[in-house]
Amino acid sequence: MSDPGWVDTHGHLFLLEDDPSAVLDRARAAGVDWVLCPGIDEATSRSAAAIAADHPDRVLWSAGLHPHDASAWVEVADAIEDLASGAAAVGECGLDWYRELAPRDAQIAAFRDQVRIASELDKPIIVHCRDAFRDVFDTLEEAALGERAVLHCWTGGPKWTKRFDGLGVTFSFAGPITYPTADAIRLAAEVSPPERTMVETDSPYLAPQSRRPGDNEPAFLPETGAMLAEVWGVSAAEVAQLTTDTARRVFGAPRG
Repeated sequence: MSDPGWVDTHGHLFLLEDDPSAVLDRARAAGVDWVLCPGIDEATSRSAAAIAADHPDRVLWSAGLHPHDASAWVEVADAIEDLASGAAAVGECGLDWYRELAPRDAQIAAFRDQVRIASELDKPIIVHCRDAFRDVFDTLEEAALGERAVLHCWTGGPKWTKRFDGLGVTFSFAGPITYPTADAIRLAAEVSPPERTMVETDSPYLAPQSRRPGDNEPAFLPETGAMLAEVWGVSAAEVAQLTTDTARRVFGAPRG
């Protein structure tokens, strides 16, 4: 029996220099079966939809507005909601108190509205949380979305991981778990529930340690998975199976 394949639950294929077909071929050769491609605004959500339409057996997509552009929410809200109705998920959305490229009140309004959309459409939501743990927690606690709230590129330490675990959310770990300085992320992974944990690349960002400082892509996902396996003390094949099962349960799967 062949080893289970991986799922990259967060790869911005529209931001990579290479054609998506070539990127996806390299991913498949590396054991990555499919990718969820999240939009970050109206234009890229449409791009993600187009890539998924061209590769229906290898790509799912989502529609959302990133917190960096939250000031535009009023103008794009209707379009994002319409796109999300045909997508696998809502997002990427959330709060970013690190770079704070949009005012906090605008970020909160956009995030809460996208949480509402996800709830009304009965879709999972992909959440960006950077230095905004308390405010994201409060919003998700109120929404009670359970595992359909996906904390993408999770970088919280064990304390916040345990708190969010109480909400039943899903955690997704990316390349930073492989960085020598990322002890807090590895400690978070130790207490992350295996049945509600996924892996991602956040391509083209956050390449795993051996690929730095270059761009990231889905083919590099197994290195992140291998580190998670090391943290959990299990085989990489077991992590691939666990994380793929979760991805299918939360997002569904491409046709074919």
